[in-house]
Amino acid sequence: MSDVEPLKDVAVGLRSNDFVVVEWTAEVGTRWIAPLHVHHADDEAWYVLEGQLGFRLGEREVVADAGSAVLAARGTPHTYWNAGQEEARYLLVMTPKIARLIEAFHEPGTDIPAAFVAHDSELLGWG
Repeated sequence: MSDVEPLKDVAVGLRSNDFVVVEWTAEVGTRWIAPLHVHHADDEAWYVLEGQLGFRLGEREVVADAGSAVLAARGTPHTYWNAGQEEARYLLVMTPKIARLIEAFHEPGTDIPAAFVAHDSELLGWG
């Protein structure tokens, strides 16, 4: 990896780094991008570049407009979705452990609840 990388759909950071950053998009009508879950030992953050993302953080729901950042501190149940009428583009800042969980989540045949447990997280449901 060079010092400067294009970010869209490519993670910056390695499993040996303290954090990983990736730029993703959420199509209009995407209700749940991730299931309701909690990371027991890791923080996770988002920075909205375009559009709006909605978040459930514990018992609260918030909408983050472009230029806003959101933090789900470790131990906080959370999920998120596209809350706007246009594609949302955002940066996800996570630990390598969360990045590995996301990789496992997208592998065919993965036992999703077991993958969460293996990455010190817990699946709580959809919504």
